[in-house]
Amino acid sequence: MKRGNGLAVLLIAFGVLLLLGKLGVFGFLMGLLIPILVVGLGVLAWNNGNRFLGGVIGAIGVLMLLSKLSFLFVWAAAIALIVFGVSMFRRRSGARV
Repeated sequence: MKRGNGLAVLLIAFGVLLLLGKLGVFGFLMGLLIPILVVGLGVLAWNNGNRFLGGVIGAIGVLMLLSKLSFLFVWAAAIALIVFGVSMFRRRSGARV
């Protein structure tokens, strides 16, 4: 392979993944790919010495990623409420015995 073809292959692969995401093949995963890439760009800028720009881009990527994964926080909160309620119920019933 000639020098510089690696970037061309990477761009082609990324384009194919984007098209497959639009077709619904990798819908959820493709929705996560863009925020992860934005976070990666922020880290890259941070490591190259531009800490302000890297921090801003990284924070935007993290916010995008949190919005995509918000359903996990709802599940975690629901499970925590159930566990806390059961532990309160056991504590009250255990005190009477």
